[in-house]
Amino acid sequence: MSPARASHPRFPLSRRATFWSASTVLALCLWASAAASVLYPSYEAEWKLSSVVVTSVFGTYPVALLLVLLFFGGVSDFAGRRRTMLFGIALIAASAVLFALAPNVGWLFAARALQGFGTGFAIGAASARLVENNISANPRFASSMTTASTATGLTLALLLSGVLAQLAPLPLVLSFVVLFALAAFAFVFVALTPDDRPAASSERWRPQRLHLASGTVRPFIVATLSVSVAYSVGALFLSLGASMARQLTHTSNLVVIGATLALSSFAIGVTALVIQRVHAHLAIVVGGVVSIGGLAIMAATASSGSLGLLLLWGAVGGIGYSLAFTGGLSLLARTTPNEHRGATLSLLYLFSYLLQAATAIGAGALATAIGLGPAIGLIAPIVGLLCLAAVVLAAVDFAGRRPAVVVA
Repeated sequence: MSPARASHPRFPLSRRATFWSASTVLALCLWASAAASVLYPSYEAEWKLSSVVVTSVFGTYPVALLLVLLFFGGVSDFAGRRRTMLFGIALIAASAVLFALAPNVGWLFAARALQGFGTGFAIGAASARLVENNISANPRFASSMTTASTATGLTLALLLSGVLAQLAPLPLVLSFVVLFALAAFAFVFVALTPDDRPAASSERWRPQRLHLASGTVRPFIVATLSVSVAYSVGALFLSLGASMARQLTHTSNLVVIGATLALSSFAIGVTALVIQRVHAHLAIVVGGVVSIGGLAIMAATASSGSLGLLLLWGAVGGIGYSLAFTGGLSLLARTTPNEHRGATLSLLYLFSYLLQAATAIGAGALATAIGLGPAIGLIAPIVGLLCLAAVVLAAVDFAGRRPAVVVA
């Protein structure tokens, strides 16, 4: 980014606090995306919804996010990371209000759309700010913390949503009251950090075509494929996992269902902390291979009805997700100039969420048409091919790359 303006909040926080505020926003984005996952079976039963309607509600989020990334992906490079995050957080807070008050499925679609819009503004800006305020000498630390932060948001959302929905009154309301409170906290935290708007320019911002900096096309393709692997596998688990857990455990206890889903995101976070010094290309290759293994376990789970295999799928899938996601972000962070980082990360998320939406909606349509087990048997090989493509291209890129100056 260009030199920032000198204006600051009255009590600006330190660089370290700025780093952790961006980490908080990433956790909030994934908390918001997962807050309703445990509740989908309850909505399905109460409002007599089909699988395709439920996964379409899930898929509304990435579709809305895609629209923001497509037209406003580079806005944080112009307006500053802080202001862009604040706008995104405000939209996430508004989505929590819609969810809490929802009288029918139409409100769920509207709430998920607002979540997608909010995350679209916040996630690229937060990811870029994390890299630009890295508090470690290890350049991969920011990418690992991005993965760990999002995994923390996922894990806590799944666990708490299950507990509140099962044990507390107003099961379809309290989770979103908590989400609103967290969004308010994140808003204040970010608002107290230094203003990072670029120096005043005579040009006015307008939507513009996202583009890549010269020389970054090949690593961008590899990184995007890897993150897409993670998001596609995650979409299967979050959109269909609750239904599988409910069928395989033969229980409607939402604490059990939430804990089962949270196992995967817990594995994501722990893996991210362990692999901080793993080379980006190696993480992508291993992540793709592990994800293929996880998909095989998923197919076996659907055909056997084994709770043990479901838990194993969650753990293995989480490890593969963490490797693929962290490796992809790390590779992109090391090859993208600062002034293009916001737009480039937004473009990566654009393609990744597009594949996530296609995976979730396609899996739901198949599950409605032919049943859950056969649908998984068809979708798993397709996602497996995406994993294989990421592995091959990462290996080719590593073999053919020349030593380059690292861009912090």
